[in-house]
Amino acid sequence: MKLFLLNAILSISLFSCAQNSSNEIKPGLTAKPSSKESIATFSEGCFWHAEIVFQSLVGVRDAVSGYAGGTTANPTYEEVGSGTTGYAETVQVYYDSSKISFETLVKAFFASQDPTQVNGQGNDIGTQYRSIAFYRNKKEKEIIDNQIKLLNDSKKYSSRIATQVIPFSKFYKAEDYHQEYIKNHPENPYVQNVSIPEFQKFKKEFKGNFKP
Repeated sequence: MKLFLLNAILSISLFSCAQNSSNEIKPGLTAKPSSKESIATFSEGCFWHAEIVFQSLVGVRDAVSGYAGGTTANPTYEEVGSGTTGYAETVQVYYDSSKISFETLVKAFFASQDPTQVNGQGNDIGTQYRSIAFYRNKKEKEIIDNQIKLLNDSKKYSSRIATQVIPFSKFYKAEDYHQEYIKNHPENPYVQNVSIPEFQKFKKEFKGNFKP
């Protein structure tokens, strides 16, 4: 669906949204994960977008784009993009729990998407773009469930939260060209007109501790 939207954007030449905005993108630090680091895993549509959302927060070292939620081994981008594998575009978030909590990450996750949309985000449609919050233990599941309840009770959205809450099992890193995609390809029309405006909206609205 990204390719379809990209062609539509090209056809109407909308290139103004990203002026001077690429320098706001914080790259991840790709050092080997520390034994003291915590890991969280989220799916919220295009992983290019999710990557920069989490990497913008103090306490997050890196967010790695990949695939989770399916069952077969070593899925490719093309296979996942077919919508038939059960996998969703996902980010694996490496963070320092002394600087940012899992609860804050969950709040950022919900704030950076439309969690009521089923099997998609915006014009990216398909099960590969569905919203999933993965948990690794009972406490994480409680935090996710509590946040969903708060959002539903708040009536912030006209529809109920559609995010799936799933135990984490396996994450496969995406192809290298997907990593830090927005940082490396600020000229891409999809990045300029979809990814960066969505990120700017998140930074404006989310009350988080952002990297300088």
